[in-house]
Amino acid sequence: MNEVIIIENVSMKFNKGKVNALNDISFNISSNEIFGLIGPDGAGKTTLFRIMTTLILPSNGEVKILGLNTTKDYKQIRQVIGYVPGKFSLYHDLTVFENLNFFASIYKTSIEENYDLIKDIFVHLEPFKDRKAGKLSGGMKQKLALCCALINKPKILFLDEPTTGIDPVSRIEFWETIIKLKKSDITIVVSTPYMDEAKLCNRIALIFNGVILNISRPEALISNFKDKVIKIKSDSNSKLKKVLSDFDKSINSYYYGDSIHLVISEDSNITQEDIFTFLNQKDIIINEISLITPTIEDCFIKYLTNG
Repeated sequence: MNEVIIIENVSMKFNKGKVNALNDISFNISSNEIFGLIGPDGAGKTTLFRIMTTLILPSNGEVKILGLNTTKDYKQIRQVIGYVPGKFSLYHDLTVFENLNFFASIYKTSIEENYDLIKDIFVHLEPFKDRKAGKLSGGMKQKLALCCALINKPKILFLDEPTTGIDPVSRIEFWETIIKLKKSDITIVVSTPYMDEAKLCNRIALIFNGVILNISRPEALISNFKDKVIKIKSDSNSKLKKVLSDFDKSINSYYYGDSIHLVISEDSNITQEDIFTFLNQKDIIINEISLITPTIEDCFIKYLTNG
């Protein structure tokens, strides 16, 4: 695969150098892949997106998009990329159709010329084409933003946390659309704080505090997690968590939804029965205990705690 994005030793400092948003980041993104930047709020995802889309300059390092330098060649780059920022940034007082037509005119194209690329998305918007964008639901706003980002038929599409704040059904529909777009030979770079969305990417980069922790395929990340993960539920998870912190055979334990995940070394001989006995001695009532396949979030936490 050709490398369409090359990031070399990029750092970004704010507040006169007191805040390091990105720290010496380097990686490449290949053509026609869905590349996910995965991390919590404040990890540096949006800062990196703004650099890649030529909106800000890095403090150090270099980014090349399709062989063009984001510092020197920003005008050419803006003609061949699409960008959906995390915050809805279209014109609230313009209708759906007026927003789309406006963006088409900027790129000296028309809605009709590239309609094939947006028709599967626009079909949901068409009943609301005369409604002002500010009056749309969260899911519909994202569909409109995506249509506007695609109207110039970009070679690379940047989606910064596109599913944050929208309902679960809209999240599923949005990702179905993203996967379809890949078939149109568009490289897609997406950021998200939702670990479950990472599995939908071809490759992912785990980022935290401006540092890339790991880059790999989601399935490879999980298969390389060799330790055992035990899922435990009780009537009082807060009490369970406190007791598990004293379990000397564990590597780590942490809240995971309505349960606690207990991580034990792969070469440990400890069994679920041993854990159950230990907790029973501590007067913890167990509702569920099971060995599970690690998740992307388990992998993320492992890199945070162990490197």
